[in-house]
Amino acid sequence: MSVEQERRARAAAAFGDRFDALYVTGSHNVRYLTGFTGSNGALFLLRDGRAVFFTDPRYTVASKSQVNCRIVIVRGPLAKAALTEIARARVLRIGFEQDQLTFAQFEGLKSGLSLGADLIPVSGLVERLRMVKDADETARIKASVLSNSRALELALKRFKTGMTESDFAAEIDHQNRKLGAEGPAFDTIVAAAERAALPHSQPGAAKIGAGILLVDMGAFRSGYASDMTRMVYVGRADAKYKRAYKAVLEAQLAAIDAIRPGVSTGAVDRAARSTLKKHGLEKEFVHSTGHGLGLEIHEMPRIGRKDKTKLEAGMAITVEPGVYIEGWGGIRIEDTVVVTRTGCEILTPTSKELREI
Repeated sequence: MSVEQERRARAAAAFGDRFDALYVTGSHNVRYLTGFTGSNGALFLLRDGRAVFFTDPRYTVASKSQVNCRIVIVRGPLAKAALTEIARARVLRIGFEQDQLTFAQFEGLKSGLSLGADLIPVSGLVERLRMVKDADETARIKASVLSNSRALELALKRFKTGMTESDFAAEIDHQNRKLGAEGPAFDTIVAAAERAALPHSQPGAAKIGAGILLVDMGAFRSGYASDMTRMVYVGRADAKYKRAYKAVLEAQLAAIDAIRPGVSTGAVDRAARSTLKKHGLEKEFVHSTGHGLGLEIHEMPRIGRKDKTKLEAGMAITVEPGVYIEGWGGIRIEDTVVVTRTGCEILTPTSKELREI
């Protein structure tokens, strides 16, 4: 049994008694269950694990080499072919990915069903399977993390005071591409001085001078994402920056220390927050402590204060507490880690010592 067949079998086993077949349209879920890397594909999965894959003529050759279930090449909407397969399989309860299908697509699918058949909304079924990575997925994430870290070092060698945020972000993306990345995992964040107080600042025309520089970067390599945030101080760091940096680093290490199988993601978040509270900075921490990553840059589980997901060995997550002070700047430190049987492995090799350039 191939990896994809095994995944489809696990997905089918998760149907329970809610539905008899699942229509999968989310591109990352389709890729996970079939290996297909194109932009237009869907999967009809039956309870017994049998599956039919739909795509258009552009991917006739590619699908033959990537997909190991029955393939139907469709001219026009894929849902029309799916309706044919639904009728052929004589199933009445068809699950659909409610977070992936537009209302118009839903209406088109529903209107074509035979009498007595019904669509059952499903959320997160395949995504929950994707939370725990196998050895190959972990190796791909690690390779992405390593090249992403290398890209930062190469970009910093070309850094010059007075560069714009956009120029430095472009240099980071360029180095990641040269190292084999398919592209950035998200819009690279480069935020200088007080703009670092914006957690998701967009690089702009602002010139990078003396002071705080926040870099949040990631890349897709072999289909899998990496994510890292590092701080650089241009010039000599002042006492306020050093105190804040120390507090964030302590919070990040406390969260990492809390990671092990069976621990809730909320407990990991609380470990970071309680540390920042000791430094009087808990109100400046305005986002969750982290998130899962893999085929997407943001996947389940979420590492937030109210989240109750129990960590399992094989989960790949980020740990990224931060503080943001309007008019001054911000500090975030982020690693990608994998949960192990006894704790976690930090994949990110880049030093977290306070860095001045």
